[in-house]
Amino acid sequence: MSGRVIGKALARAAALVAIATLALGVLYPFAVGAVGRMAFPWQAQGSIIEADGVKYGSAQVGQPFSDDTHMWGRPTVADATLFQGADGQPLLWYGPDNLSPASQQFAQRVEERVAAVRAAHPDRGNAPVPSDLVTVSGSGFDPHISPAAAEYQVGRISQATGRSPQEVRAIIRQCTEKPLLGVIGQERVNVLEVNLMLDGVLEAVPNR
Repeated sequence: MSGRVIGKALARAAALVAIATLALGVLYPFAVGAVGRMAFPWQAQGSIIEADGVKYGSAQVGQPFSDDTHMWGRPTVADATLFQGADGQPLLWYGPDNLSPASQQFAQRVEERVAAVRAAHPDRGNAPVPSDLVTVSGSGFDPHISPAAAEYQVGRISQATGRSPQEVRAIIRQCTEKPLLGVIGQERVNVLEVNLMLDGVLEAVPNR
């Protein structure tokens, strides 16, 4: 094969690489991003919950709550000591637990969490503690809990906030997301939305 033929083949290959890079690495991502911003503007901007000019966080990122007046979400391994933002403020970092369910360390950690949850909810007696209140999600920052985990906390929240159990349950219902298309996934309760409604920051959940 002559050098001329090889040169043409290399030129064509380089052209194909350049075209594919431009189409798939630049044009396609920009097109998908543009469609996402038009079709789902709130989600594309991070699903930030904002009220009166104050941004309280993303509806898709769990925040740790541990006081009696708020609903508790899934345990996290959040750490605010690893990174700092441009303004010098700590950035909350999340990650998975990375412990094998078969390990003794995992079992001990779950037992400790079960004991802490039961101690904070004496009204529940020896009722089983929902698993999502004592185990970390795969991502480490799941913003949702199951309706059963939310119901488990109604008595504590009612007593701490002075709201009736019916009021607390009404807020939970408003913050319950249904399965996608009615069949994909399960019902789930957005913890941040519940707590902002309990605090009176939100009167209704934001448009999803």
